[in-house]
Parts: sequence; structure tokens; C-alpha cells
Amino acid sequence: MILAMKNQFPSNTPDRRSFLAKAALGSAALFTCSGAFAEAITATPFQTEGPFYPDKLPLDTDNDLLIINDGITPAVGDITHLTGTVRDIKGKLVRNAIVEIWEADSNGSYIHSGGAGRQGKRDANFQGYGRFLTGSKGQYYFRTIKPVAYGPRAPHIHVAVKQGDKRMLTTQC
Repeated sequence: MILAMKNQFPSNTPDRRSFLAKAALGSAALFTCSGAFAEAITATPFQTEGPFYPDKLPLDTDNDLLIINDGITPAVGDITHLTGTVRDIKGKLVRNAIVEIWEADSNGSYIHSGGAGRQGKRDANFQGYGRFLTGSKGQYYFRTIKPVAYGPRAPHIHVAVKQGDKRMLTTQC
């Protein structure tokens, strides 16, 4: 990515500031050039599944966690789009992988029999779990809510990747 920057400095700004702004833009372009400083592939770290993986999957398990089936009332929360690609350790795109996500609703409740959050209430319009099958470019996409903090936990979304019946990765973002 090359950044474009509009000069927002007043005309009487010393030349030093203008120089530093241009140098920062040039550095950003240098470090984002393909192959200039190629990064080694780092595997996503494994993390525990946590205690609230759904113990009973919802009937609707698509990639839009805001609307259940044909409902018209969306889940409560800030809309968030979670997207990316699945790659193997060599960087090759992985097709036909199932990416699963699950998270707490805006009340901190999971769709798990033991996952009641604040005030023991669940947002009945939040799906809480979704899955997506990657295509030839290894891409996945989810529409969900921005995660909320609950108890001592930082806001997070649980993610699992499966190929066939084998779970390849469980992590959080």
C-alpha cells in the first residue's frame, strides 16, 4: 500500500516539518514495495477453544451473524466485517477450508448453555456462530458485531479453521 498524504501544514511551517512529512511518506512507500523487505510467513498461534464453543449449533450458521434466517431485526452492536485469507505454512492459498467464528453478543453472552453474560440476557437476534467455506483464493468473510469485553476478558472473536473433519487451527482475534 502506498499512502497519499495531503500537506496539512500551514504555509509558514518550517522546512524541517515538510521534509519529515515527505521522508515518512517515502519510507512508507519503500517498506510496502513488493519484495523490498519480504517477510517470512509466521504461523497464526494456536489458542484454546475456550469453554463456550456452541454446545448446540443454531439452525442458521451462515456468515452473517447479524440477521437470523429471514428475520428483520438485526443484532444489537456495532457492525464489523471480518475478512481475510487462509494460507498454509508455505503461503499457498487454501481452498475448501471451513472457517468458523463464535463470539459473545452485546451482553457478553454466548450461544452456549453455560454462556450467560451480564444480567443473564441473550440477544435473541444475534446468531453467535457462523461458518464460511473458502473459495479458490482462500478468502473468507463474516458480518458480525464488534466484540465486547466481558468479565476480565478483552474483546475477542474465536476462530477455527477445518479441512474435512480435521481442525487445523483454533485461535482468537
